[in-house]
Amino acid sequence: MTATTAPTPALGSRLAEPMTGDQAALYQRLRAHLTYLKLPTAAEYLPQVLDAARTEQLSATAAIERLLDLEVRATEDRRLAGRLRFASLPAPWTLEDLDYDASPALDRALINDLASLRFLQQASNVLLIGPPGVGKTHIAIGLARKAAEAGYRTYFTTAADLAARCHRAAIEGRWATTMRFFAGPTLLVIDELGYLSLPADAAAALFQVISQRHLKTSIVLTTNRGITSWGSVLGDEMVAAAMLDRLLDRSVVMHLEGDSYRLRSHHAHAQNLRKATGHAH
Repeated sequence: MTATTAPTPALGSRLAEPMTGDQAALYQRLRAHLTYLKLPTAAEYLPQVLDAARTEQLSATAAIERLLDLEVRATEDRRLAGRLRFASLPAPWTLEDLDYDASPALDRALINDLASLRFLQQASNVLLIGPPGVGKTHIAIGLARKAAEAGYRTYFTTAADLAARCHRAAIEGRWATTMRFFAGPTLLVIDELGYLSLPADAAAALFQVISQRHLKTSIVLTTNRGITSWGSVLGDEMVAAAMLDRLLDRSVVMHLEGDSYRLRSHHAHAQNLRKATGHAH
C-alpha cells in the first residue's frame, strides 16, 4: 500500500464548549492511553478530532475511525520513509517522469506492466540492456520506488559496489552475512554491469547472489553489454553462462535503443544558446 501524508483535519480553533472537571480528567486519561500505546499521531490530533466530533456531530464510531485513520496514515508514511532509506536509491526518479516523447522506442505497455509489480509476485527478473543514457537506470530506480511504495523491501546497488562489498566481506570473514543481506530484499537492483572493470572474484560474488535469489526473489539488472559478451565482462565464460541461465530462467528482457538523454539535452541546450546569441543555422 502506498503511504500518503496524513491530512490535518479541517477543525475549529478551539473546543465548542468548555470541559467539565470530569471531562478534562477523562480527556487526559485518553491521551495518556494513546501515548502509552505508542499512537503519537492520534494523541496529537485528539483535541482536533474531539472538536470535529462536536461541530460536525460525528458519531463515536466516526470520530474513532477518523482518529485512527490519521495514525494509520502517519505509520504508513514512517514505514515508507524507512523502506526508501534502506533502498538507497541514488535519485528521486519515478516511472511517471519518463519522457516517452523523447524516446519513442520505449515500450510504454511493457513498462506499465512492470509497474504493476507482477514480476515481483512471480519472482521474475528484469534485464535492461542498452547503451549509456537511454533510461535503463531511470527505469530501474522507478521500479524500485514502486516496490518500496507497495511495501516491498528493496535495495539498489551497482555491480561494482556489490563486487567490492563482497570482496571485503570475504577478506574480513563476513561472506555468509553479506550473502544473507543480498538475499533478503524482495527486489535487488544491480546497476551498471559492464561499465567498470571488476575484480577477479566479482564473477563468483555476482553468481552467488543471483543463485541464492533464483526463483525466490527478483533482480532488476542494467547493463550496456549484450548478454553474449558477459563472459568477457566477468572474465569467466562458464560462470557467466551459469549466471545467465538463472537470470533468464524467468525474466523480462528489454533492449533499449536510441540517443542518450544526456546528449539530447546537451544538443538542445547548445541549440538554445545559438538561437539566443543569433548564431542559429
